[in-house]
Amino acid sequence: MTQTSAAAAERELAEPYLRQVLDTAGLAVEYVRAEGNTLYVRDDDGAEFPVADFAGGYGSVLLGHHHPEITAYARQLLAEHTPIHAQFSRHPYANRLAAELNRIIARELADDEPYYAIFGNSGAEAVEAAVKHAELDRGMRVSELLGSVDAGLAAARAAVADGSATVHGEAAARLGVALAADGDEAVRLLEAAIRRRNDEIVASPPLFLALEGGFHGKLAGSVQLTHNEGYRLPFKSLGAQARFVPQDSPEDLNAVHARERRVLLGLTTENGRVTVTEHEFPVFCAFLVEPVQGEGGIRVLSRAFAREIQDFCARIDCPVVVDEIQSGMGRTGALLASSRIGLRGDYYTLAKTLGGGIAKASVMLVREKRYRRDFEIVHSSTFAKDSFSSHIALKVLELLERDGGAAYRRAEERGAALRSKLDALRAEFPDVVADVRGHGLMQGLEFHDQSEASSPELRQIAASGLFGYFLAGHLLRRHRVRTFPTASAVGTLRFEPSIYVTDSELGQLYAGLHDVCTLLRKQAGDELTAAGR
Repeated sequence: MTQTSAAAAERELAEPYLRQVLDTAGLAVEYVRAEGNTLYVRDDDGAEFPVADFAGGYGSVLLGHHHPEITAYARQLLAEHTPIHAQFSRHPYANRLAAELNRIIARELADDEPYYAIFGNSGAEAVEAAVKHAELDRGMRVSELLGSVDAGLAAARAAVADGSATVHGEAAARLGVALAADGDEAVRLLEAAIRRRNDEIVASPPLFLALEGGFHGKLAGSVQLTHNEGYRLPFKSLGAQARFVPQDSPEDLNAVHARERRVLLGLTTENGRVTVTEHEFPVFCAFLVEPVQGEGGIRVLSRAFAREIQDFCARIDCPVVVDEIQSGMGRTGALLASSRIGLRGDYYTLAKTLGGGIAKASVMLVREKRYRRDFEIVHSSTFAKDSFSSHIALKVLELLERDGGAAYRRAEERGAALRSKLDALRAEFPDVVADVRGHGLMQGLEFHDQSEASSPELRQIAASGLFGYFLAGHLLRRHRVRTFPTASAVGTLRFEPSIYVTDSELGQLYAGLHDVCTLLRKQAGDELTAAGR
């Protein structure tokens, strides 16, 4: 399978290194048309040929490329000159979208507490908005806490001044204050010590909790919440820091809380004595969780650990941000994959399929009890909440909900059909396939490590960090199947087709993967790497 380009002689200025990497793996082709579950490439003679798309825009085209109703509606909106730029005005269409999202979420959660919507353009932007809102909320809670501490300090000063209380010796000793004969001086010294200590704690940056293997974007803030060190460490100094915990390990949750826990000190007056009090300080701004880790190897969060996270966060008053950017919008058979495992978010982030494969749209949802209205003033996005993307998103929800949620049921049915193919490969090639994971139309096939393979070519690509990309290149060139590995677990190929994926396309995928497994079993690394030459 070959391809030429009229622009081949032009100097590559649009991410040339990435183009080189794609060339190496045999993935640098130009797609000229897209429809349904198919992308099209031109051969050297200019004729189109189809490629079955199992990458699905990294989860963006659950309803297929150029769904006819979405495309027709987009044309209608543009023909009607629907306003794209009408900031600082009424947006009734965005409100209808928020209301429809709330209706579906209330059904899935069996709870009608509303969620307020902040719209954006991309998943990473939605995560950034959630993080910013969570920090605004934390800052306001800290201010309230400091106000309570100040009230206690003032009450203690007044009690000592009027002689109704004295400074207790244990309080003075705890803060390293010499107990003076003058009670007013003693309480003043205690207050000064408390304020110094509290100021240091309040000035420290917030911490975030996230799961190992998690991916939440690559922007300056969101990249620090992404576990992959290759993305995160070069920019460590730019953003707030996260503490990553392994999945299914509640003891690690408790351990990280014990290490990072901080308290603000205050004074209280009881029974004529001034003593020191402790007030829990909100060290953690938020806990970010993917119900299915898209870039971490398609790992599904267990119901049991979801409950542990929920209980832990409730205990320390840490909001839960549920990242549904890749797993949500029907891909696992429900609008929210997290609703299937009983995880309730204080925040949700949705994107990708929300735009129907055409609009660039995302939303961050905040439950009412956490919402801070001031956020609407301090956060904005030029292209967000516009008429075009809001109407397209409404059309997407209409298609998902039509016929009693037939699209959700189809996602489950097609996902089960896909899973049966992957399970069959694992059963036939246990020496090659390490695991099959996922739910609905979000599945992953993990291969055994080839770093000690007998084939020098396989050892080389395993060491390069491009193992999965070479497998994807082989599938593309030999079998006209498009997929990619997960970014933080390159030994796992991902499959996120549309709900319209056919049995024939599933058979095409199976044949291609069977060939890959056969070559790996034979250690025929030269054949697998030939596609990239």
